[in-house]
Amino acid sequence: MTVPNFHAEAVKRRARELGFDACGIAAADQIDPEDRLGTWLARGFHAAMKWMAATSEIRQDPRKKLPGARSVVVLARNYYSPSPAANERAGRVARYAWGRDYHRVLRKPLRELAAFIESLEPETRCYASVDSGPVMERSWAARAGVGAIGKNSLVLRRDIGSWFFLATVITTLELEPDAPATDICGTCTLCIDSCPTAAIVEPGVVDSNRCISYQTIENRGEVPDSIASLHDNWVFGCDVCQDVCPWNRFARETTEPDFLPRPDQASPNLDDLAALSEPQFRARFSGTPLMRAKHAGIVRNANIARENAGD
Repeated sequence: MTVPNFHAEAVKRRARELGFDACGIAAADQIDPEDRLGTWLARGFHAAMKWMAATSEIRQDPRKKLPGARSVVVLARNYYSPSPAANERAGRVARYAWGRDYHRVLRKPLRELAAFIESLEPETRCYASVDSGPVMERSWAARAGVGAIGKNSLVLRRDIGSWFFLATVITTLELEPDAPATDICGTCTLCIDSCPTAAIVEPGVVDSNRCISYQTIENRGEVPDSIASLHDNWVFGCDVCQDVCPWNRFARETTEPDFLPRPDQASPNLDDLAALSEPQFRARFSGTPLMRAKHAGIVRNANIARENAGD
């Protein structure tokens, strides 16, 4: 029996109350019938991220993560803030990592929303995740109408561009789904043309082996010289494909204080980073996204940036 639409409306209303900028709903079935993920994995574009292959089947079907799943609720939370002043010796950090770790910030409101959904009907169960579980968030965002997948593989919205986090709640509660998003890139190829390492190999497909974000965050080994020389002064992540996206002219500042930039984190001094001991690294960046790259990764990235600057 189909659950009345007022449940979907109630979920969206509660999501707004909890601070989310958008909320959409999709039916919980196969999200990747064309096996695009499988093709991406077969081409080796996941690099050393073996967990992507290990969880591919669960990623493609939420019912394998939560048996009895009927709906997927997709949330967006804007994190945009203007760039702070930086000196010429500063490294660049991806905008999403300028403040507190977003997993920690979004965990509470997401859990509250999941609890609210579970209260709507007896025996309702939920699985909530902020991009840390085996969920194809971007594909679900497109299916739920939250945003269209751009040629840089990120989700785009007409009202706030692409500077937002995604979170999902898979639930056994049947909720009325929204219409899927439609393409808003058109003929624009600015992101593809501007990628410093040509990592966007075709519209919507990124080769992680060439991606600065992958190399500066996930790669635990040496960065190939041919890629490192193109990193410029990026020490954590990369925003080039978002910086050039025309839809980001509509970006508006986040209302979440924890996402605002910390001066020594948004544009850190390269010499200071390269000289950090591990205890200093932990003291300075604990509770922030930069912990993902680990001490060795940040020091390595800082030294690459210094070499690119001619030091």
